[in-house]
Amino acid sequence: MSQKKSDNPTVADLQRNRRLIYAFSFCQAFMLIVPVLVPLFQSKGLSLSQIFYLQAFYAAVIVLFEAPSGYMADRFGRRIVIVVGGIANAIAYFWLNFSDSFAGLLLFEAAMGLAMSMMSGTDLAMLYDSEKALSESEEAHTSSIAHLSFLRSMAEGSAALLGGVLALWSFDLMVAAQSLMAVCCLAVAIPLIEPPRTRAGSDPQLSTAAAVWALLAHGDVVLRWVFIAIPLYSLTTIHVVWLVQSYWEERGLSLAVFGVLWFAQCLTVAIACKCGQALERIGGAVLSLTVIGLLPALGLFGMAWLGGWAGIAVSFLVFFNRGLYQVILVNALNRRLPGSIRATVNSLSSLTFRFGFILTGPLVGAMAQERGLSATLSVLGISSLVLFVVVMLPLIRSVIVPQRTIPAATAGAIRDTGAPG
Repeated sequence: MSQKKSDNPTVADLQRNRRLIYAFSFCQAFMLIVPVLVPLFQSKGLSLSQIFYLQAFYAAVIVLFEAPSGYMADRFGRRIVIVVGGIANAIAYFWLNFSDSFAGLLLFEAAMGLAMSMMSGTDLAMLYDSEKALSESEEAHTSSIAHLSFLRSMAEGSAALLGGVLALWSFDLMVAAQSLMAVCCLAVAIPLIEPPRTRAGSDPQLSTAAAVWALLAHGDVVLRWVFIAIPLYSLTTIHVVWLVQSYWEERGLSLAVFGVLWFAQCLTVAIACKCGQALERIGGAVLSLTVIGLLPALGLFGMAWLGGWAGIAVSFLVFFNRGLYQVILVNALNRRLPGSIRATVNSLSSLTFRFGFILTGPLVGAMAQERGLSATLSVLGISSLVLFVVVMLPLIRSVIVPQRTIPAATAGAIRDTGAPG
């Protein structure tokens, strides 16, 4: 009996997978509502504090489904999980057309949380598996991750420009257009072909939660610190994302300018994605990690202490840093992971980030409402310096020590297995 096409994909199938994943990620990231989401929710009667609570609920839904979705992707296949996520994404935006209360928006966030938990990390795992089946080099993996992040950022930026214009005309029209894009996202996901890989369950040692814990807690020390760093630096960025629109409002900017600034921020992330690979190759791992560790503090303190357009300009450092860690840290994580648990670990990383936002998001929102943006940004700047000391410096040390202690003959082999530098 002949195998199904998805059981034995051809080179053409895998190459088409790459293009489809790029298109899927572009459509998923093409979010018209994001650059004006705070004004949109405020138009429905929500306060800034309620908006942060709403986002904490969204993060809680993702925490609930993130790890199971990663296991399902490793156990039953990437494609089916991506398609289910695409369906939930389309339902969420369809419902947003009719949500005019806090309760209705909770339902929207619940559907979006389910969608994001299904799609988050699964598209990356599918891209990595497809390229591995094509016998792509590690350099190709890095380039593909950089290109994926670049496309996502360009999608966010393009959507920001259009979303800002549509918001001036009508919030309802903007949400309707977003619903149509969600349908396009689902349509791109359906033709994907499952890439060949080692399925969770075929190797009992790697199919259990205990084995994943052993890998992260007792395996490669660089892998462990990278896994810790990714969600924490993502938290630094997301706090700014949810404060920056109020930051612009305080400066009296119009919604159209919101779109332009959001586009500029996304373009900054896209440029940083392209620069990240070059920075790591030319400057080395230590310089790259040092830059990633210090840029958030510079951006946050600059926003807190500088007024007008100077503060807005300095905020771009935070978004440039986002592009750097999305390439350098995410690639460092994925090239150290077995294919059988790649989606699971990526989902756990995202889960950790979401759980962190559940704990910190409402606090940041309440602080911003009670103490003001400048005080809140200063506190976040201090926390980013603490993060540099307790997380980034140990990561840098874990990169340096093997380079100093291993024989020169084996240094190349360690780099071949994914050590930074």
